[in-house]
Parts: sequence; C-alpha cells; structure tokens
Amino acid sequence: MKRAEDLALVLSAAAPEVWHGFTPHTAATAFLGLTIAGLAGLHLATRRKLAQALTDRAQRECDLVAEQARADERTRLAAEMHDVVTHRLNLMVLHAGALRVAAKDDDMRNAAEELRTAGREALAELRDLVGVLRSGRTARIPDVLPDRLANLVANSAATGLEVTLTEHGDADIVSPAVRRTMYRVVQESLANVHKHAPGAHTEITIHCGPSMVHAVIRNTAPSSTPATAPTRLGAGLLGLRGRVEMVGGTLTAGPTDDGGFEVDAVLPAFVPT
Repeated sequence: MKRAEDLALVLSAAAPEVWHGFTPHTAATAFLGLTIAGLAGLHLATRRKLAQALTDRAQRECDLVAEQARADERTRLAAEMHDVVTHRLNLMVLHAGALRVAAKDDDMRNAAEELRTAGREALAELRDLVGVLRSGRTARIPDVLPDRLANLVANSAATGLEVTLTEHGDADIVSPAVRRTMYRVVQESLANVHKHAPGAHTEITIHCGPSMVHAVIRNTAPSSTPATAPTRLGAGLLGLRGRVEMVGGTLTAGPTDDGGFEVDAVLPAFVPT
C-alpha cells in the first residue's frame, strides 16, 4: 500500500516534465492514468487508516473486558473477605470483650483488652480494604507515627517476647511512605520471631539519618522447639522485600552463625507519598 502511494506521488511530480511531448490523445490517457493512480493511492491510504482504527478499537474493547474482569474479581474477593474474615474478627473482638469482663485478675483483663484493641484495629483496616476492593479507588493509607513503632514493640513484649528497641536519629524527618515501610519490616520480623523462635531474644536497631534509614532486626536461637518449622524465605518476607524495593530500598534476610535470624533493611529517608 505504501509503495502504491509513493508511485502516485512520483507520477504526479513527473507529469509537468513529460506533458509537452504528448499528443492530445496521449495527454488525456496519461492524465486519466495519473488520476487513477492518485485515487488508488488515496483509497489505499484510507483503507490503511481504517484498518488501524479498527485495530485500536479492538484493543480498547479487549482492555475494557479485562478491566471488567478485574473489577468482578475485586468484588468477589471483597464479598469473601467481608463474609468470612470480618465475621471471624468480629467474633474475636466480642469474645475478648467478654473475657475482659469475666476475668478475675488484672493481668488477664489487660491481656483481653489488648486482644480486643488489636482486633478492632485489624477490623477497621480490613473494612477499609474491603471498600477499596469494591470501589476500585486508591487505598487510603494512614501515616505511621514514630510512637506506633514503640507501641508495636511494647505489645510484643507484653506477650512474653524478650525484645529491645534502640533508635538513633529523628524519625520525624523521614517521609511517611518510608515510616510505613519501616513499621511493616519490624512488624513482620516480630511476627516471624513469635512463630519460629519462641523464647529468643530480639534486638531492633533503627538508624534514621538525613538521607537513609537502616533497620536491623536480629533474634537469637529459639530456646524451645517452634510450633512452625522455619522456611528459607517465607512468603511474608518475600512480600516485604517487594514493599521495600518499591520505595527504592533493599532488604536482606537469613540465618546467623549462632542459630538466630537477621533482617536488614536499608531505605531512602524520603520518597514521594
């Protein structure tokens, strides 16, 4: 098609040079030929544009079908999460509240209240996530203030985990996206210690500098047999590595020489929210 258009243009450009050598009959014939060539070129160009337009329309329709399928899947997942997970979390919160009322000593009441509070926070986050899945809107992720990290460590210590937190620098200068990521690194690491290293001592060290945040979570070998067999690198840590890399950081994790485990995360101090 492109060659036919080029040929029509060449013939049209050469017509003035050869026109004076033609008789009236041959001139009319040549003019007719040039006209036909020009019309053929226009026809082919129009067909090419029409074919491209049809191809673009088909691609847009495929994209719309795929987006509708994703929306349907989000709705299905939202319904499953609401019907199953939200229901069970509600039951957990209710039972924790009943346990707090029926408890005979302060320690039991405090433990039940902590369980109820944690359940209510998880329920609120889950409901917001269900809303995101149903509507397809962007998730509203609240900022993680520096004191929440201390509360996270305190909650783990309240369950009997021997854990210490050492912070250097000013966490207020770190951007909210990095604070959230650092919080998730510590949260996932502590969850793994609870599951895979019962009785271990855990040290958390956070360095907040003007250009970099460095978080190291290191635990000793477990003092008793864990209920869950440790894996080389679990799905939680793999997802955590993806989250860290999303903000331009790096994460390494693995066993230590003394039988413990270490998670090391390096993040930039500032990324756009």
